[in-house]
Amino acid sequence: MILSSLLPFAPVFSRRVWAHVQVLLAGGLLSPARRTVTAALRVLGLAHLKQFHRYHRVLSRAKWSGLAISRILVGLLVAAFAADGPLVFGVDETLERRRGAKITAKGIYHDAVRSSHSHFVKASGLRWICLMLLVPIPWAARTWALPVLTALAPSERYARTHHRRHKTLPDWAWQLLLVVRHWWPDRPLVAVADSTYATLSLLARCQHLRNPITFITRLRLDAALYEPAPPRDPHHIGRPRRKGKRLPSLAVVAGDPATVWTPLTVAQWYGIGDRAVEVASATAVWYHPGQPTVPLRWVLIRDPQGKFTTQALLCTDLHATPGQILAWFVQRWQLEVTFEEARRHLGLETQRQWSDLAISRTTPALLGLFSLVTLLADQHLSRSPVTVPLPAWSRKDHFTFADALALVRRELWDYQTFRLSTESTDTVKVPRVLIEHLTDTLCYAA
Repeated sequence: MILSSLLPFAPVFSRRVWAHVQVLLAGGLLSPARRTVTAALRVLGLAHLKQFHRYHRVLSRAKWSGLAISRILVGLLVAAFAADGPLVFGVDETLERRRGAKITAKGIYHDAVRSSHSHFVKASGLRWICLMLLVPIPWAARTWALPVLTALAPSERYARTHHRRHKTLPDWAWQLLLVVRHWWPDRPLVAVADSTYATLSLLARCQHLRNPITFITRLRLDAALYEPAPPRDPHHIGRPRRKGKRLPSLAVVAGDPATVWTPLTVAQWYGIGDRAVEVASATAVWYHPGQPTVPLRWVLIRDPQGKFTTQALLCTDLHATPGQILAWFVQRWQLEVTFEEARRHLGLETQRQWSDLAISRTTPALLGLFSLVTLLADQHLSRSPVTVPLPAWSRKDHFTFADALALVRRELWDYQTFRLSTESTDTVKVPRVLIEHLTDTLCYAA
């Protein structure tokens, strides 16, 4: 059943490469530790295969398009989890810690995972920017961030050394969003991101599309906000005004006793459930010399309990309500959860490719496995609903990604061997080759 679910991806590959891709995919799902080509072959009992180099060439030499795979994947995810309403995407970057002289695109970046407010950590590695579809998963009872597009974002030093134009993270975000807008020209699109992407150029680009992309991100409390420009006098000579009167900064608005605060309850507040906050909102124009002018709606968020400082958000849709803006933005936390789950369960940062083409394909493939596992688990649960297998010490009520991955792995193992037994008894005949596969898997599990 899993193999039949992968048939939409088959036209992207040649017949010979597609046979190898299925082996790598099954091995990548079943491998317990490193996600290398050799680990995938070992877990499937192909450790003695003399033509193992053919599987390496799937990543380093074979001709296939990752963009075409992403388009098929996002289409399947939208059909399964977001058939109607706006498509909400999250944009974020992550660092894959890698070393080695042959990894040409590596650089020194801020390691957000190991850093804190008082401790700054830098690490050598590859920086990836990822676009994820934010959708509610019924059997998980929360929103998941499903990777659909991942791109390598090298440093400025790398671009200068290789005589290429350097793209900033907002430039990469715009390129990824433009691809999705091309795929879905009529669906409303919403993008949420952190303050790294709060640039006037990116916001203006999203606003000026024929079907604009609503962008939500953080806003500095000292941002220069203005009233809209007054109507142009037809007798006035010169360029039209781009802004009106300067407005008080959001820091001043937050400290003003006359500011009207509205109580609001936000669902799924960073994974802790419902949270009561107070908000104040209005529209303004964000202007900076030499940059495009962006009309926006700002939202100030204040904690009645005083556990976090007042913060501000912006939304390029002037008609969006503060409640909807907050509901969209708090889903951004799921991007960090996905990166952590990919490291813990899918072996992100354990691959060992050296060629540039293999590197540019492997990490997006591993992140795409997260979305594929979610899709396969949903198809399985829609056919035959099962309960969460809970140990005695667990209190969870819904499926997690670890449970979804275990469900897919179980179906893969059953497909290979256990379904050969037709009698319903307590004793199942297990072939010797399967015992050897499981033994090797357990022995080499790090």
